[in-house]
Amino acid sequence: MLQMENGRPNDSKERLEKEIRTYDLLDELKVEYMRIDHPATDTMEACKEVDEALQATVCKNLFLCNTQKTKFYLLMIPGDKKFKTKDISAQINSPRLSFATPEYMEKFLDITPGSVSVLGLMNDKENNVRLLIDEDVVDGEYIGCHPCVNTSSLKLKTKDLIEVIIPAMGHDITYVKL
Repeated sequence: MLQMENGRPNDSKERLEKEIRTYDLLDELKVEYMRIDHPATDTMEACKEVDEALQATVCKNLFLCNTQKTKFYLLMIPGDKKFKTKDISAQINSPRLSFATPEYMEKFLDITPGSVSVLGLMNDKENNVRLLIDEDVVDGEYIGCHPCVNTSSLKLKTKDLIEVIIPAMGHDITYVKL
């Protein structure tokens, strides 16, 4: 049975530094959050039990790039929505998009496949990644995301993510409709 906890873990010696940095950011911003620790989840199917425990909008986070690999995007869409690149390309004036390689994900966001999270933008100090959010993501009161690792999940107020956390990470939001 998954256990929801308030805030950061009491013991951080078994945690990765990038996860601790996430908690440091949220605490510094005085953002309240709940946390669930769980076995590694690297697919939306594996997240089902976590999703039910979080009771929040849990997103698919897709790391994309243009054909030339000169522009990178983090797309947040509801977990149950289908994604077609042509639906996004026209809205952001970008030719064909594809999935970016894990090397770029680590380089810009300091995260690995299966751990992709909007919170990885805190590591993108040079704004190499443009944040795209499907407008349906912001409908719910709460949003669920990883703290840059896929062995924990966080429940945040959507309003805090949009109005406090993303601006503090120095990123703007481009809203899209899928």
